[in-house]
Amino acid sequence: MKEVDQILLDLKRKIFKPVYFLSGEEAYYIDVISDYIENNALSEADREFNQNVVYGKDTDLGTVLGLAKQFPMMSDYQVVIVKEAQNIKELNKKNSGDDDDAPTASNSSVTQTFLNYLKAPLSSTILVFCFKYKTIDKRSAIGKLLQKNSVYIESNKLYDNKLPEWIGNYVKSKGHNINPKASFMIAEFLGNDLSKIANEIDKLFINLKEGAEITAELVQDYIGISKDFNVFELQNALGIKDVLKVNQIVNYFGANEKEHPMVMLMSSLFGYYTKILKVHFLHDKSKFAAASSLGVNPFFVEGYMRAAHNYPVPKLKHIFSYLKEYDLKSKGVNNGSLSSGELMRELMFKILH
Repeated sequence: MKEVDQILLDLKRKIFKPVYFLSGEEAYYIDVISDYIENNALSEADREFNQNVVYGKDTDLGTVLGLAKQFPMMSDYQVVIVKEAQNIKELNKKNSGDDDDAPTASNSSVTQTFLNYLKAPLSSTILVFCFKYKTIDKRSAIGKLLQKNSVYIESNKLYDNKLPEWIGNYVKSKGHNINPKASFMIAEFLGNDLSKIANEIDKLFINLKEGAEITAELVQDYIGISKDFNVFELQNALGIKDVLKVNQIVNYFGANEKEHPMVMLMSSLFGYYTKILKVHFLHDKSKFAAASSLGVNPFFVEGYMRAAHNYPVPKLKHIFSYLKEYDLKSKGVNNGSLSSGELMRELMFKILH
């Protein structure tokens, strides 16, 4: 996120703001900013007297305000970090009042005190709210003032098709490179939990020489993805209609349902065949133009072109019907008590024949 990059740049330059309100479904960016402030805003010696970390489930807004209004001891700043701020009841009240300056009947005295603080926060306090997995009511008096008078972010979950690019940028920011296949495998295996992805990649860095490239083989060795039995290899096998390989992979998935839940497989297959359908309607099928239109790395274009040759549009229409049918069956709708492995094998047979 560009706004997160700018916030971190300002923090590294020691440009601090009185209030940070970090919210949204994607916790990764909230942690990156709050962790940086916690570990770097003050010197180690100053933290003992001038840094407080509290948790929303164990505190209330009045206590937070009391801490925020204190002055630092022998330091330019004091830091107050509120983790799990989504558990503070005053921050969850619904209120659609239009006037920021006028309290509504539903405002408690502590809420009004907080509104007053937001209008003129103490410049020597760095107050950080970590409001995870949700957003504040932006129509409320508090929500309006936070957007106006704080460093306010809402971090949304990253779309699955954006994950490989995010992974590539993250690896590059750490002084390494990663090949497209490795990025795809990590995205498919770990899903869109950015914190989990970053943690796994950081572990992998330990085994890399400076500047070395992360390859699919390294991902298989250190993140625990099977070399031959993963979604990437399944898509490749489907693309060239390698029936034996498809069945081998699906049998492996069926025997390891916890690591390869059918719900995630359905999502991957839908995205895969959607891109194949798009190939049929591309005006410019050159490598880089197609990559841009499909939203993939140019590395993968040849595979999609080959798959489009094997799956004409009429067949794709049937496949999307199968995907919808088996997505419902994977969720228990009219599945005849079949296991995930059995449903996968049925689906693969229909797709390939």
